[in-house]
Parts: sequence; structure tokens; C-alpha cells
Amino acid sequence: MIRRVAAEALGTALLLAIVVGSGVMGEKLASGNAAIALLANSIATGAGLFVLITIFAPISGAHFNPAVSLAAAISRSLALRETLAYVAAQFAGACLGVVAAHAMFGLELLQTSARARGTFGEFLGEGIATFGLLLTIRMSTGAPLAQAAAAVALWITAAYWFTSSTSFANPAVTFARSLTDTFAGIAPNNVAAFMTSQLIGAGLALCVLYVLREENKS
Repeated sequence: MIRRVAAEALGTALLLAIVVGSGVMGEKLASGNAAIALLANSIATGAGLFVLITIFAPISGAHFNPAVSLAAAISRSLALRETLAYVAAQFAGACLGVVAAHAMFGLELLQTSARARGTFGEFLGEGIATFGLLLTIRMSTGAPLAQAAAAVALWITAAYWFTSSTSFANPAVTFARSLTDTFAGIAPNNVAAFMTSQLIGAGLALCVLYVLREENKS
């Protein structure tokens, strides 16, 4: 269990270093062009996520996401004790990854974001992004690891562009991104609504998956 929890913490830390670091680099190189910055951010995140899932899935399942861990607990594929440990590791790792990104670019290590993401459309986008992510993960069960990793990475890359929220789809990521006043940031007062939307999206995905499984049995 120690190895699995450590893998979750390290994997989530690296994921946040990628998300925040590529946002900083993209914004620097884009010369004010938000589309170019988002392109750089999404490509780096998708590519990094594919690698992280591939290397950590054999150890911990590569959740890196409390919504994914909670869904596993509800479906009884992860014990409650392990779920709590996973979630704690994911939040801690996410915050560490943000600090690492700040350090790499010579920024103040501890920050608070001023980037408002408080519209209903963005909350809806988070629900849809997380709904699709859970469907992708659970319906890729049994597929070869590289195929499952690619499916998840491609979903997140696509959701960066088709959701108004740019697809956080992860409560730990959301909280940690409130600690960076950079391109990837989110104002702290928007965090609770994002997390609520994500959990609703994950719950709806589990309901849909249950219906689909029942239909497959008949």
C-alpha cells in the first residue's frame, strides 16, 4: 500500500508540474495569443498524462484524481482505507507539483490565483469533462494499457478545447491550481463549485455505466 500511495502522490505531483509549467511556458512564448498558450498547455498535458498513466498504472492504477478513486470505492474495487490514503496523497502531490512548477520558472512559491472561472457554463463544462473522463476510464477497462492511457490522454486534450472550463476534471488538480496565479490558475472562490460539478459528473457517469452494464447482460 505504501508503494501505491507513493505512486499516486508522485504521479499527481508530476501531472501538476506539467499542467502549471506548460501553462507558464506557453504564455511566455505565445506573446499574448491565448489560443497558442492553450494549445501548448493541452498538448503537454495530454502527452504527459499518457506517460504517467503508462508508468504508474501497474503500481497504483494511476488514478491521480479523487473522483476516480471515489468511483473505484463506490464500485468496490478499492477499499475505503486505500481510498482515503489515495485522496490524501493526490491532494498533497498536486500542491507539491504546483510549488515545483513555480520553482522551475523562478516564481513566488506560494501564490493565490486571481483568475475567475465562475460562470454556469464553466461549472457545466467541468461536469461534462469529468463525466466523459469516468466513462473513458471505466469503459477502457480490459483494454491494453497503452490504449487505455491514450484514450484518457486524448479525452483530456480534447476537453481542454471543447469545454469552457478547459477541463480540470479533478478535485485535487482544481484545489492545487487555486495556488498558482498563472495561466492555469483558478480563483479560490470558484474551487468549491468546480469540485461539486466534478463529483456530480462522476456520479452521473457511474449511473450511466450501471445502465450500460445491465443492458449488456440482457
